[in-house]
Amino acid sequence: MEDNRDKVREYYRRYHATHRDEVNARAAARRDADPEKAKRARKQWADRNKDRLAELQREYRRDPEKYRAVLDANSAAKRLARRLERAGLPPKRVHRSTAADRRANDRAAEGYFVSPDTSERVRQVTEFTEALTAHVLKNGARMREFAEAYVVTRERMGLPTMDAEKVVYARAVEFVTDRMRRVDHVTSRDVAAAVRSAKATYADHERRQQYVALGEAVKAYLRRHHAGLSARAVAVNRARVQAGQPRTPVGMTIARIAIAEASRQVPVDRLRAGDLRSLGDHALGWSELLIASAYDPATCTAARSRSHVQRL
Repeated sequence: MEDNRDKVREYYRRYHATHRDEVNARAAARRDADPEKAKRARKQWADRNKDRLAELQREYRRDPEKYRAVLDANSAAKRLARRLERAGLPPKRVHRSTAADRRANDRAAEGYFVSPDTSERVRQVTEFTEALTAHVLKNGARMREFAEAYVVTRERMGLPTMDAEKVVYARAVEFVTDRMRRVDHVTSRDVAAAVRSAKATYADHERRQQYVALGEAVKAYLRRHHAGLSARAVAVNRARVQAGQPRTPVGMTIARIAIAEASRQVPVDRLRAGDLRSLGDHALGWSELLIASAYDPATCTAARSRSHVQRL
């Protein structure tokens, strides 16, 4: 080797060109095995080769478009930081992952997806989530009644208080787990995710039920009190005129009164603002039908053909 340095270097160059991926992979594995050592080696190389490092930096800056893009990105980041500071907002937090972190994540992902247990785990988690959601939708009301009675009993006995919702889903998880064939691949994180999914589905189910119940209550209230609602709407407009406010359409006023009164009869805690606006549009159509029927049945028949009533 001492007598044939040039030949040895040529051999190394040919080997590296032929086995580039393998050589790079082994080098990356060595760096990942001891990142501190690799960091020290880079710093030592930079200290020994300051002229070479300066030449590399000058070579990088010779491309004006690339250099300008870097400067623009830095300026934009500084402007964003100043705007956030002036607005009283926290600074932008960016977690920069190293190449070693990215390689470790890639290895973990590859090990997960090529594992023979992955398909069985996905099947178990999917089956568990679906079964838990179906059980909560079917028995949610009865389970909540039991949980609330259980919490009251604990308080009466002087035991520490518990959240009724946690009792509901703990019993639901226990019930579903006992009846599944296999749950050995289901982890605690999977159970927590399944519970969150079941909670969201049940909340949406309750919201739809409350929407339907409130709609029925509004229609019943309109039918039962349609005679007095018109007089109340006229009184409301008279009060608005005396207060210097513009009049509102009688049908709209009747719809608002009916929704407000019906909301006291049925639970509405799950409804959103959009649900109430949609129900207000429906109630407006119903009130216009009642107003029309009070004056002329033929007018009522014509009103039923309106587009906003057909959407009901």
